[in-house]
Amino acid sequence: MANTVKVKLVKGLIGTRQDHRATVRGLGLRRVNSVSELQDTPSVRGMINKVAYLVKVID
Repeated sequence: MANTVKVKLVKGLIGTRQDHRATVRGLGLRRVNSVSELQDTPSVRGMINKVAYLVKVID
């Protein structure tokens, strides 16, 4: 399926902003190295861009 994107949390959330933590939780990520597969929509891409320093997109 080409219209999905896999996101992995690569950095811990301690010391990050509260709204960034909420964004990560909204992406379905709980702990470091957890992976979530989501629909590739502009809103999801915006969330990924917001917390780009915490997550990694997996091909």
